[in-house]
Amino acid sequence: MAAEKFNFNKGLLKLEEIISKMESGDLSLEESLKYFEEGVKIHRQCHTALTDAEQRISVLSESDNYNEEKSFEDS
Repeated sequence: MAAEKFNFNKGLLKLEEIISKMESGDLSLEESLKYFEEGVKIHRQCHTALTDAEQRISVLSESDNYNEEKSFEDS
């Protein structure tokens, strides 16, 4: 079974939820560590998603620049 694709927006919402719980001060040390570990995992997934999106934008921008340069050369 394939892994479910990471949803960036849901990840951010989950991070906000984790931060809110941790800032409440009502968690035990063990619970805090559990939420911290989960938060780090989600942070890494968000970072990866942003990096991937940035790379895609860069490739698309380069492609557009190449097409624009080529059309100018054809003139």
